[in-house]
Amino acid sequence: MSGAPTPPIRVLLVDDHPLMRRGIAGVLEDEPDIAIVAEADDGFKAQERYFDLLPDVTLMDLAMPRCGGIEAIRAIRARDPQACIIAVTTYAGDGQVQRALEAGASGYVLKSSLGTGVAELVRAAHAGRRVLAPDLAQRLTQARPEQLTARERDVLALVAQGLGNREVARELGIAEETVKGYLSNVLQKLQASDRTHAVVIALRRGMLD
Repeated sequence: MSGAPTPPIRVLLVDDHPLMRRGIAGVLEDEPDIAIVAEADDGFKAQERYFDLLPDVTLMDLAMPRCGGIEAIRAIRARDPQACIIAVTTYAGDGQVQRALEAGASGYVLKSSLGTGVAELVRAAHAGRRVLAPDLAQRLTQARPEQLTARERDVLALVAQGLGNREVARELGIAEETVKGYLSNVLQKLQASDRTHAVVIALRRGMLD
């Protein structure tokens, strides 16, 4: 006498591009052990769908309007520490990889590498394995000593908006000398010649949105 059939892996698909969602859905719909239970096009809707349905695996785009993927991952994991979420993006900057993993992502994959392999990624994440391309893992390990702290990112993000040290200090409620200290650390970590150079490097590496 055979046992009951294994229920399919329930997937929430989050991306603000309908064509990308349909492309991934088209691949997964052919897999008998995987079922897409809902879709969302921004981080706020992703949170609503997640807590309504509690999917087994969530494929989460990072660059979305209103609420980005990293913010959504952080919010979901705060309420459900066991949530299995794969960050999906077009950008391979090690800073963005690190931020996604710090937020609680179970893995990080590039849209260009999904293709027909997306089903295996879903199965691997559902089985508890970290989904991270080898080249991204190597880059992340090499870059780890140079990662910025959350406060350093806050300071640099305001600098990127054109604010001076005094304005940054006012925005963050800290002393101007403290801002200078953070910027000194940022320049050293990024090996930047000045604050503008630091912003360029941080944007290229995905440390800033």
